[in-house]
Amino acid sequence: MSQKYNPTTVPALTGIKGLCPRCQRGHLFQGLLKLAPKCEVCGLDFSFADPADGPAFFAMSIVAVPALAFALWLQFNYEPSLWVHLILTVPLTLVVSVVLLRPLKGWLVCSQYFHKAEQGSIDHEWHRLAAEQDKARTDENRN
Repeated sequence: MSQKYNPTTVPALTGIKGLCPRCQRGHLFQGLLKLAPKCEVCGLDFSFADPADGPAFFAMSIVAVPALAFALWLQFNYEPSLWVHLILTVPLTLVVSVVLLRPLKGWLVCSQYFHKAEQGSIDHEWHRLAAEQDKARTDENRN
């Protein structure tokens, strides 16, 4: 007997929580950032998921403006030495970026499942038919 699952309708929330997009009970991660091979509850194989550099891009984009604002505020108000920025601004930027990686990665993986994203492919048959139709139209216009 196959079990019924309630797939996520809100992939962002499910991903941020690090839950399986199909059953919303199993864990998406094995460790801090490594995806589990499959859900321990429903058995969904997570090999479909490939967030690539998306989480890092979003984390850096989200953190960059506040980090720069903090560094500028610190510099203009207190005029500290360079080492103060190295001790405060750089680690703060790195820590916040890493903290954001897990929820962003979960969100992107759950969104891939929700939207049934898959590897792109070329539909050779469609292109062949389209080329034939274009040729037929061109021939009609010549006559």
